[in-house]
Amino acid sequence: HAGLCNLAAAQIATFAIEPGQRVLQFASFNFDAATWEIFMALAAGATLCLASKPALTPGQPLQDTLQDMGIQVATLPPVVLPWLAPSTLPRLHTLIVAGEACPAELVEAWAPGRRFFNAYGPTETTVCATIGQALPDAGMAPPIGRPIANTRTYILDAALQPLPVGVAGELYIAGDGLARGYLGRPDLTAERFVPDPHGLPGTRMYRSGDLARYLPDGRIDYLGRIDQQVKIRGFRIEPGEIEAGLLAVPAVRDAVVLAREDDPGAKQLVAYLVAHPGQPAPSAAALRATLQQHLPDYMVPAQFVVLGQFPLTPNGKVDRKALPKPGRERDNAGYVAPRNATEAQLVSIWAEVLKLDRVGVHDNFFALGG
Repeated sequence: HAGLCNLAAAQIATFAIEPGQRVLQFASFNFDAATWEIFMALAAGATLCLASKPALTPGQPLQDTLQDMGIQVATLPPVVLPWLAPSTLPRLHTLIVAGEACPAELVEAWAPGRRFFNAYGPTETTVCATIGQALPDAGMAPPIGRPIANTRTYILDAALQPLPVGVAGELYIAGDGLARGYLGRPDLTAERFVPDPHGLPGTRMYRSGDLARYLPDGRIDYLGRIDQQVKIRGFRIEPGEIEAGLLAVPAVRDAVVLAREDDPGAKQLVAYLVAHPGQPAPSAAALRATLQQHLPDYMVPAQFVVLGQFPLTPNGKVDRKALPKPGRERDNAGYVAPRNATEAQLVSIWAEVLKLDRVGVHDNFFALGG
């Protein structure tokens, strides 16, 4: 209860919520973010605007809901915003994104003419731990800001020692919003809620599992999940680095990179892409060539899957488990058939191992998913 009071007070002050303002209830009631909207609105005397699930579907239904209800304050996952038109929502003067990393282009599109905030926080810290106002001329993915009132953040190394500005480490959170632990799970509680060596005696901090760094001005730059790190061909890889490379391609609007093991023992990187509306999706060959200019070969995905939009969870986040299994279609341009018995034997072995109908003598084993 103390954490919830602290959260509502911090939100009302930061977002300047006033009586009579119209706040959208976007989050499902079985999601912790619902408390973010409910208590922020009602504790300030604002109007909490409810809508049916179909009316909150990203795209035209949500667009119509925001317009018809005259929403002035909304908290939305970043993945929802590309399906909306900023120019058609003049009454939406305060927009907060949360739940996932926010790309720079969303700030450029949505921040002009309104206040745009990037919020971050695990459930274990009462929904929110940091908030930052994002500016349209930053030219970079917006930082997650600074700790809210009565909250402390640390970026620590493996020995729980503070790291210098600019050095990446794990983000730990302490303060009034910290939960007491997981109900009936003392083992997991001991693993994630650890003694705070930098606080008062007896205080604890939450080990977030998130990778972050301090910027020179004191804001926190979110770098991704530590547990999303994968190992491919003996190399440890941060999928976020590959996603950043894909998002730098002008035609790519959204990107998610996963390590899939659809065939036992055959783990490979798969990139899922959504192109900007009205633009053709770049070919796999073009994407591969672009990434090879900036990334080592082992970080270039074996397959690229273009989707019309990403599947979403009921909470509006990308549903990674629902991303489809990649097909085995290949670009046959440049195919060269085996020219002697040795090459014929080798391509036959490759085709058997990789479960492909045809392999050319110039094909790359790893590019084919090896």
